[in-house]
Amino acid sequence: MGNLTSQLFANIYMNELDQYVKNSMGIKYYIRYTDDFVIIHHDEAYLRKIIFEIASFLNKNLRLNLHPRKVSVRKANQGIDYLGYIVFPHFTLLRTRTKKRLLKNISNKIIKCQKRDDSYFSLVQTVASYSGILNHCRGFGIHKDMASRLNQFEIYDLYDKI
Repeated sequence: MGNLTSQLFANIYMNELDQYVKNSMGIKYYIRYTDDFVIIHHDEAYLRKIIFEIASFLNKNLRLNLHPRKVSVRKANQGIDYLGYIVFPHFTLLRTRTKKRLLKNISNKIIKCQKRDDSYFSLVQTVASYSGILNHCRGFGIHKDMASRLNQFEIYDLYDKI
């Protein structure tokens, strides 16, 4: 799902699943973005049962299969891994792998900027993008870590420029 047209086409194509889940199955708490979706329900047995119904619909109507290792039934207080975040009932955290990748990319951008292989403006854009990602979760500690990395390389007040 790399480029924007892929995301758009996936959202259009998967509309059939949305209609089926919401209207035919009557599922109230259903969330989907491109090919990732979450269904929230209090009955674990019900969730396990509808996996097969949804898999059958996808296979028969859209010629798609559910990824066997990516389907799971979890309790909400365990957190739901969705779109780079771990979503809990009352807060959201950035997935650890996403956090590590974000901090590694910032460090690499700083080094490229210092070597003049990349522009300062490109670094500002990257920091702004990551700040936006962090605004959707409890990301204050990661913001501080990013600022610390920038200050370590004498790139000050970058947050003021955003």
